[in-house]
Amino acid sequence: MNASNLIVAGLAFSMSVSAFAAGTHGGGHGHGASIGEPGKVSEASRTITVEMHDNYYEPEEIRVKPGETVRFVVQNKGNLVHEFNIGTPGMHEAHQKEMRMMVEHGVIQGNKLNHDMMNMDMGNGHSMKHDDPNSVLLEPGQSREVVWTFANQGNIEFACNVPGHYQSGMYGDVNFE
Repeated sequence: MNASNLIVAGLAFSMSVSAFAAGTHGGGHGHGASIGEPGKVSEASRTITVEMHDNYYEPEEIRVKPGETVRFVVQNKGNLVHEFNIGTPGMHEAHQKEMRMMVEHGVIQGNKLNHDMMNMDMGNGHSMKHDDPNSVLLEPGQSREVVWTFANQGNIEFACNVPGHYQSGMYGDVNFE
């Protein structure tokens, strides 16, 4: 293998590793070692209620211990569809492109979700189901849980990746104690 082939192979490998860590909408967000993994309710050390309002969260930041399992009760108190998604800034950036596709294809319609459209095939085995363990997408008035075991450290935040929401300030930091 010559040097140029080796460089191309290395770049392809690094891109595939980055894509795996960032996840895909059909399953994979939140499975990277850098943010943690799905947790079990029985192992949760505490419950944190997170209220989603139109373009902000309450609380605005969350403090966790390295390796801690937390049960989040997420409530959409706003008038629009909102998301609670645990990830790195890079993961959120990648996910925002997928969420934009959900709007473009009519899955997210302002204050409601078109559930029939969520099964739509986006190609390459991806769908718009939004069923990742580190994330919930809720219509106004809905509530769901996310149970998450955090990594030992990392640059982690929770965010709403519905187009324009992150950019208007709908994100918060996960700080490690």
